[in-house]
Amino acid sequence: MIVQRPGLTVIVPALNEEAAIGSTLEELRRHFPDSEILVVNDGSTDRTAGTAASVPGVRVLHHDFNRGYGAAIKTGLRQATNEVVAWYDADGQHTPQNLEILVEHFTRNELHAAIGARTRGSAVEGRRVLAKALLGFFVQLVAGRRIADVNCGLRVVRRSVLRRYLHLLPDGFSASITSMLLLLKRGYRVEFVPIITRSRTGTSTVRVIRDGVLAIQTSLRILILFQAFHAFSVVATFLFVVGSTYGTAMALIFGRGFPALASVLVLSGVMIFFMGLLTDQVVALRMERLEENVLEDRSPGAGVS
Repeated sequence: MIVQRPGLTVIVPALNEEAAIGSTLEELRRHFPDSEILVVNDGSTDRTAGTAASVPGVRVLHHDFNRGYGAAIKTGLRQATNEVVAWYDADGQHTPQNLEILVEHFTRNELHAAIGARTRGSAVEGRRVLAKALLGFFVQLVAGRRIADVNCGLRVVRRSVLRRYLHLLPDGFSASITSMLLLLKRGYRVEFVPIITRSRTGTSTVRVIRDGVLAIQTSLRILILFQAFHAFSVVATFLFVVGSTYGTAMALIFGRGFPALASVLVLSGVMIFFMGLLTDQVVALRMERLEENVLEDRSPGAGVS
């Protein structure tokens, strides 16, 4: 079925994806003939750029060197001409039918973002299962809620909303997690839509350990950005309680006075608590820049064409 989506821009980051990019783009063009398709060639050293450029109706943007998945997404967002923007991987994992489902869900429910959630039947890389499970657990702790899929590369978002946070998005693969957490933490309407993905074509450029560590670091940054006092106060309370309990027990039970270690723990807790207060004030000042027109962005249907 041909879907007419003149108000949609599809951003396709691509790094050495010559094996899949041609068929991926031809599939997209058949299903979304009136949509803008932007391929961001992220410093590929193979024929990715030439193959993409040979598909009619596709616009190719170039990075002179490999800057990262997040950098490619940001380039696409800056160049997109439509308000509704989709992220779509170049490796053949996604289908236009799944994108169609996300776009319809996004439009029907007047969302700020519809994110794909891979379900049973989706292709799975065995070597990444444990790392993804650990990362998912940590990200859900930061988000404070259950998340169906923490880093799916298929999603539909409002360009005007996400552009507000471009300066906070990292250049690497953790941009998908960062953007999701930002939208959730800021109270935007985000829903996860079940999809089934295919096996990718070619070799993944994701390095599990390195990119996993970077994603966790990024999640911590988001936590500090939006819940600084909460994060610091949890650590401060833990140190204060442990130090006080240990010191009191040693003093009363063994009659040795208040130990130095207990004093260090208690003082560390107090210092971290006040550091949290200071950080929270700094964050509050920074948030002022993000609040411009926020009510307009969150109004039902705002900016969706």
